[in-house]
Amino acid sequence: MGRGLLLAGSCVSGRNYGDRHGDHMAMEKRKEGNGQPETTTTKYEIYAQIETDGVVEKPDVIGAIFGQTEGLLGDDLDLRELLKTGRIGRIEAEITSRGGKSTGVIRLPSSLDKIDTAILAASLETVDRVGPCEARINVLRIEDVRAAKRRVLVERAKAILSNLFEDVAIDTTEISSEIKQSFKVGEIAKYGPENLPAGPGVDESDSLIIVEGRADVLNLLKSGVKNCIAVEGTNIPKTIAELSKNKTTIAFVDGDRGGELILRELFQVGHVDYIAQGPPGKSVEDMGRKEIITALKNRMPVDQYLSQREKRRIDQSPEMQKFKDMLRSVQGTRKSKLLDGDLNPIGEVDVSNLIDSFKGSQGVVAVVLDGIITQRLIDVAADANVRYLVGAKIGNVTKKPPNLRILSQRDLP
Repeated sequence: MGRGLLLAGSCVSGRNYGDRHGDHMAMEKRKEGNGQPETTTTKYEIYAQIETDGVVEKPDVIGAIFGQTEGLLGDDLDLRELLKTGRIGRIEAEITSRGGKSTGVIRLPSSLDKIDTAILAASLETVDRVGPCEARINVLRIEDVRAAKRRVLVERAKAILSNLFEDVAIDTTEISSEIKQSFKVGEIAKYGPENLPAGPGVDESDSLIIVEGRADVLNLLKSGVKNCIAVEGTNIPKTIAELSKNKTTIAFVDGDRGGELILRELFQVGHVDYIAQGPPGKSVEDMGRKEIITALKNRMPVDQYLSQREKRRIDQSPEMQKFKDMLRSVQGTRKSKLLDGDLNPIGEVDVSNLIDSFKGSQGVVAVVLDGIITQRLIDVAADANVRYLVGAKIGNVTKKPPNLRILSQRDLP
């Protein structure tokens, strides 16, 4: 039988495919013989899955990777050059064959930076044949070796801190901060006759942070915030109501219906100076340390919060949506729509004749125009008891009557 003969259902490639990777295999042996490390410092490990439509072995797969990526990314990211300089480690492949097909996992250690490692991983997916067999390679994940080592380090440091030290001063680095978090859970206390979950700094601090539940208190403690207390429901306990009257109080609540209900009762039975909320869709108990600090730093006075809430309520009203639709319908026409009390159209005039149309008109409650709202138009509309003026833009206006709401295109939701 000739050297190129293939068994039925098999893709064993023979010497012609294996020799393409001979220099790689020889290099591996020289490295093992010299006792040199595979890479200077492995930062990442690329894991990829391979499937072939025939039976292949590890040398076939590695040979195909080196052969089909050669010249693809230039000399800087050529696999052979990277292997010679120790910037990648030896490619490993675990291959299993069954039913005339082969599957397996490829592992490639890398000491390149994150971007180059991602490019290298993507290049693996360009390999579409192993010998004469069709193949598919998909990158599963890229593991940060250093992150894994840090996790082991942190867990070991926690054990050492618990078992070998009676008292220790911890540096304020990222790793020590993570270690301290495992102990802050124990600082949670029960406060007042209602046994409310609270931090140890409630009494000694001049300020108070009110949150919804125990999980929120625990999360704030992990971030170093100790002057917090939980209401544990929508009914505000008497203890919190009294505390809020004697301290600078920040209500740190979720931006959902439950948080809104807590705020409403707090406004009635206690005293709140500031409102803090996290990113949209994220509850206090799920926020990270940086998000918590940012939210507390960006707290807003109650008056500002109520003003923004009212604006949101108005902007989401059916009237605002109707104005938005009508303004879109007159855009580019230089027309104005006159509306009655139910915001139904009762007339349409050119923008140039709008001011004259107010003379003798009755029942006009709102005007939507394709143009600029001027001071003169505002004055005439106010005299005609118009309640809404909606236009594309607002000009140089110095006086706004209290009973006339003026809206531009950017004011509509």
